[in-house]
Amino acid sequence: MPLSSPRRSALSEQVIAALRAPISSGEWPIGSRIPTESELVEQLGVARNTVREAVRALAHNGLLDIRQGSGTYVVATSELAGVMQRRFAAADPRDFAELRVALESTAARLAAQRRTAKDVRLLENALERRDVAWKAGDTENFVVADATFHLAVVAASHNSVITEVYADLGEVLRDWLREDIGEMTAAHDLDHHALFQAIADQDGEKAATEAGGIPYMCRPALLGEGDRVEREARAAAQVARGADAG
Repeated sequence: MPLSSPRRSALSEQVIAALRAPISSGEWPIGSRIPTESELVEQLGVARNTVREAVRALAHNGLLDIRQGSGTYVVATSELAGVMQRRFAAADPRDFAELRVALESTAARLAAQRRTAKDVRLLENALERRDVAWKAGDTENFVVADATFHLAVVAASHNSVITEVYADLGEVLRDWLREDIGEMTAAHDLDHHALFQAIADQDGEKAATEAGGIPYMCRPALLGEGDRVEREARAAAQVARGADAG
């Protein structure tokens, strides 16, 4: 089998990099259809075969899904994210909840210690978008806003390794959240304001406790009896806060 010429190989890698950039940046968000093959040929100024080869490479790596007759869609933001989604989509719910607790509670504690004024503004904006989407009953926008808030909490830890691992789990988290939402009413919302306030107040223990309870509250069947009592108490307190706000 003859080897590809270095020039052609380099060009293919450049096209792969050019396509990966808008995926990684979010310009082409997960679930969106990328430009057609003809459009990419025109935009990149390369041969159709080169574009096709690059798209197939990214599909093989798990970033794109080629759907015959429909187009090519973004399914992950990085190679590792694609692997994570395939690997953990069918994971045991308790195992995944425990992973979330480990990552999110640690990150929240660090965020309370290390957060900047900019971090607090980003958290507040994400929380506001989450609240608006929930009140509007907009499931998909809520999923995006909730995931953005949690990622902002993790990013505020200023631990790049935790942040990258959590980001690579992002689509798995969004898939689980879509399953968990249920009825979008005040009684079912998991209030994240206490977590935000603990980070803003630089209360590390409170932040870790709040963050660590959220994954189990999403799936109450995973809780033990003592945890269930606490969850019901928190839910009652949330309803009371909502009534007071109204």
